[in-house]
Amino acid sequence: MQNRESPDRSSSELHTTSAPRISDPAELADSPQHGSGLRSTNEQISTDADDGSPAVSSVLQSDIGVNTLLTRLKQSIASAREFATFLKKRSTLEEEQAQGLKKLCRGSHESTRRPENRQGSYAQNYNEVIHIHDRMADNGIQFALFLHQMHEDLQDLAGNMERGRKLWKQNGLTAEKRVQDSEALMEKAKAKYNSLAEDYDRVRTGDKGSGRVFGLKGPKSAAQHEEDLQRKVQQADSDYQSRVQTAKNQRQELVSTLRPQAIRAVQELVHECDSGLTLQLQKFAFHNERLLLTNGICVSPLPGQEGTQTARSLRDVVSQIDNTRDLSSYVASFASKVNNTNDIKYERHPTFSNASQLPPSSVNSRSQALTPGPTTGGAQPVSPLGQGQHQPSGIEDSITSASSAAPPMFQNGPASSPKPQVMASSGSSRPAENSAAPAAPSYVQPPASLGALQNNASHTSLPALRPVFGVSLDDLLKRDGSAIPLVVYQCVQAVDLFGLEVEGIYRLSGSSAHVNKLKGIFDNDSSQVDFRNPEAFYHDVNSVAGLLKQFFRELPDPLLTREHYQSFIEAARIDDDIMRRDSMHATINALPDPNYATLRTLTLHLNRVQERSAANRMNAGNLAIIFGPTLMGTGPNVADAGWQVRVIDTILQNTYQIFDDD
Repeated sequence: MQNRESPDRSSSELHTTSAPRISDPAELADSPQHGSGLRSTNEQISTDADDGSPAVSSVLQSDIGVNTLLTRLKQSIASAREFATFLKKRSTLEEEQAQGLKKLCRGSHESTRRPENRQGSYAQNYNEVIHIHDRMADNGIQFALFLHQMHEDLQDLAGNMERGRKLWKQNGLTAEKRVQDSEALMEKAKAKYNSLAEDYDRVRTGDKGSGRVFGLKGPKSAAQHEEDLQRKVQQADSDYQSRVQTAKNQRQELVSTLRPQAIRAVQELVHECDSGLTLQLQKFAFHNERLLLTNGICVSPLPGQEGTQTARSLRDVVSQIDNTRDLSSYVASFASKVNNTNDIKYERHPTFSNASQLPPSSVNSRSQALTPGPTTGGAQPVSPLGQGQHQPSGIEDSITSASSAAPPMFQNGPASSPKPQVMASSGSSRPAENSAAPAAPSYVQPPASLGALQNNASHTSLPALRPVFGVSLDDLLKRDGSAIPLVVYQCVQAVDLFGLEVEGIYRLSGSSAHVNKLKGIFDNDSSQVDFRNPEAFYHDVNSVAGLLKQFFRELPDPLLTREHYQSFIEAARIDDDIMRRDSMHATINALPDPNYATLRTLTLHLNRVQERSAANRMNAGNLAIIFGPTLMGTGPNVADAGWQVRVIDTILQNTYQIFDDD
């Protein structure tokens, strides 16, 4: 029995001394050789923990400490990026709202200057209301800039933390893995050593089954087998001891150096990320409060605040609108236009002053011609007028009259020829007022209508009593009291009625003779012209289009003005469609009132033309080529011709964005 117990004791003692349990770091710290250094390291880890509690220390000192902190750092990075995304979206929303409000304020401020809007105290205080909103828009833009900068800072912070996390994840977890692999090898060596030791013990004690052992060279004796097992046990013991020492050294290095370094570094990254996120949250709260406060001060300034002595609240501004005073001021502004003359008398036009010198026979024949009655050929007699003379009265009534005395050209449809009717006569072809004989005049004027007046101009030029061509729009406005010249209105009306379906309208030239006659009529007295009757322009709508273009070409200052020429060209150079349209819109709003009103009328008309481009073959590009130099004049640079076309094309493409269709 003693022989049996001795090997067991020696084997047990060898196992106890050679294979200490080292999986628990606390037991390793209790060893006399390494206890002091590990205790100081563990105390440092506990100090670096958030609250120093035993539970936190035990986790940080264990094998899962590094992995736990890395997971926590990943959460902090994810939170920082989530808040950065929120800041970016909030910044975009704030900027869009502020920019939209600012654009609205700019458009509203420009609209208040238009003559069709109220002026007086309303316009003054309304502009201040718009100014308050403009300051609020500036606050919103500044707030959006702050949020964008905070987003950039958080993105940088998250990027730095992510790089640090990857670094210490590699270093810390690699050290932990190396120790785990070393301990796994140690356990395998231990299992092999224990197995050989047990076999050796059975052979020495003579247990059953330990007899002859067959090998490659035949059966072995018990002594030989025991000797082989003893040699293997010694080798396994040596390998086991070396594995234990290697695992012990690596764990000692891990616990004393590598793990504390990784834990301390990851803790610092967590603190830095959390602190940065908290700081940005505090800044976010501060900027939100400041935005609300500054907007509140804009709407209702604090009493006695420095710099706000003259500022008024939104409520005070609105309360200063005086409707009664505005109405009185508006009505009083027309006092200078009141005509207090009560005398009503007939004043003969100078053109007809020489009619009194006509022979009595001519006057009688003229009065007889005005009396309805049967004539040869079924036509009613017409009134002969001298060349260049107007019918004294009833010109406008003759267009719409349906009485039996109406001229035949309006009863029976348009005349077959716009030229004057020639009566068979043996007399001279000179005008009636120059004829000394009482016979009928050579030329008989068409009915007392606009067509008759214009046909009379086919043989003579009417005197320029009220010139229209070559006169500035401002002078026409002061003289006629209309922001849109009558020639523009009449030509646009004629093309709208009779020319929208005409192929090549504004591209094909009309009769130059017709254009010159119509020009002379407008320069004589444009108030007597009515282009609703095609007889008035010889049924030649292309001549009307040419007359309109000639009016704009002969303006002393082009419709888009030399002052704003460069602004239009610079706007045309902008590639972005929206920015080009807005820049051009602002320049159009800066035009003088008559220029703006005339451009609006012309643009809406040309838009109607391009809407019928399927029939008239005139799209926006074709119209822009024609009206570019016509409306902008000759620029200082020949190369500007292409930009002039782009100006008109942009206006036509954005007609209803620039002008209202009222």
